[in-house]
Amino acid sequence: MSIPLSKLEKFFYVDKLIIHSLDLALYQASVVVDGKAQFITDDNGIFLRAHSLIEMQKKCKNIKANKQVLVHKSAYDEMVGLPEGKRDNQLEVLVRDTKLY
Repeated sequence: MSIPLSKLEKFFYVDKLIIHSLDLALYQASVVVDGKAQFITDDNGIFLRAHSLIEMQKKCKNIKANKQVLVHKSAYDEMVGLPEGKRDNQLEVLVRDTKLY
């Protein structure tokens, strides 16, 4: 499920803004609204993407979120030959928009 950025900017507050670190320099964003996670899109339905955390924070600067986190799932287990799916190795770090853009 997804929601346009323009619609999110009109919300009073969202529960959580999640910035997903997908690769070395690729980020996507989602929000949790009323307990439901939704990816953020532009007005054409294309997933919101950025090449840095700060660039994504700039794109999402008008979203009022109670909490902002950076999420990264490590591929380390797979790289060292451990079986997939045995445990969740997702790292979630609380971040703050320092407005460095």
